[in-house]
Amino acid sequence: MQQINLEQVKVAVVGAGTMGIGIAQLAAMHGHPTYVFDLDRSKVQSALTALEAQLSKRVQNGKMTQQLLESTFANLIVAEDIQQLADAGLIIEAIVEKKEVKQNLFQQLDTICPEQTIFASNTSSISITAIASAIPHPERVIGLHFFNPAPVMKLVEIIHGLKTSAVLADAVFELMKDWNKVPVRAKSTPGFIVNRVARPYYAEAFRALQENATTPEQLDYIMRECGRFAMGPCELTDLIGQDVNFSVTQSVYQEFFYEPRYRPSLIQKELVDAGCYGRKSGQGFYDYMQAKPAPVYELPVCYAKSLNKLKVTVKGEWLHSSALIARLKQAAHVELSFQAAEQNEILIGDLSLRMSLGESVELAYPHEPVVLMDWHADWTNAEAIPVVASPACSTEQRQAVELFFIGMDMIPIWSKDHPGLVVFQKVCWH
Repeated sequence: MQQINLEQVKVAVVGAGTMGIGIAQLAAMHGHPTYVFDLDRSKVQSALTALEAQLSKRVQNGKMTQQLLESTFANLIVAEDIQQLADAGLIIEAIVEKKEVKQNLFQQLDTICPEQTIFASNTSSISITAIASAIPHPERVIGLHFFNPAPVMKLVEIIHGLKTSAVLADAVFELMKDWNKVPVRAKSTPGFIVNRVARPYYAEAFRALQENATTPEQLDYIMRECGRFAMGPCELTDLIGQDVNFSVTQSVYQEFFYEPRYRPSLIQKELVDAGCYGRKSGQGFYDYMQAKPAPVYELPVCYAKSLNKLKVTVKGEWLHSSALIARLKQAAHVELSFQAAEQNEILIGDLSLRMSLGESVELAYPHEPVVLMDWHADWTNAEAIPVVASPACSTEQRQAVELFFIGMDMIPIWSKDHPGLVVFQKVCWH
């Protein structure tokens, strides 16, 4: 196949949902005449009306020029019939996440489009090889996975099916760079790159909820505070759409031949069954019909007080949590000493404070006063940390742990026994 130049290519987007209209906007903003087609014609018009209002607001706020708005809409063409897409050089589908539906679309397009037309799927997890197998020329099919919102998010996964043309893939890669994206190449494996890596973030979070180890509000707070993630898993899946995220989870689970760690969550299934898809439906983990729908979590109040300094011994090197030890050295409420040891632990009297290594504190230390603490990505600026106590810990020892953290301006969040606690469990899943 000869080298392909897509600089002036006419684009068509099938599907006028959030992703589809976002991709169409992106193509049109970069100068490509862009068809928008959906079986529901009213959906196209509604999406374009909403887009115009959104971009007009950006113009008013000085974030976009009037000229760019006008040129973008001049490039957007409403296709009344799928036959109109025959002269497009690149057709991107952003329809329902079902393999058979995508295959049927490409089969239909294959009968009306020239052989050089590129068929791209915005699927987030379905095998590109499988989708491409439905048409006579699978080499023309490629995965082009944008992230929501498509005009804003920089990353784009370019997925090669087993028979995808390398020349075609190179051309699409260059086109994405022209659209100011950061393209990455991926093989047609379950979940590709991002959705495979993201599985533990959702799966283990929902498992903790299912086991009543935490609440959505607490979980999201901990992942933002301790993991330094921009959004917690509950609020993130509410933004993505519980139905969309659940569909991806099901797909990855099936493609990995039902490997247990990818098993979908019953909690998420119940949300989907109830039509609680998140922001787009007004209800998900959180109620978005309220004036302030954002998750609110109030840190626990610790009342522990002492007139005496805590006698604290730091054992081991603590190489991966050196900022915690540096902070402890600055604390005025402790009488600090250090001991060389193979195992990292902090002795507060007879109690041993340790980093969680994924164990259950109740099973591992039933007769020892041990408190495990979660992992924190930024001990220098940490405000709170989940901790869990063994059954042997007394009330006085728990109060000593509270004093230990309060003296460093940190709030301990007493948690239920859950292997790996919250953050450590997710970052170590792979």
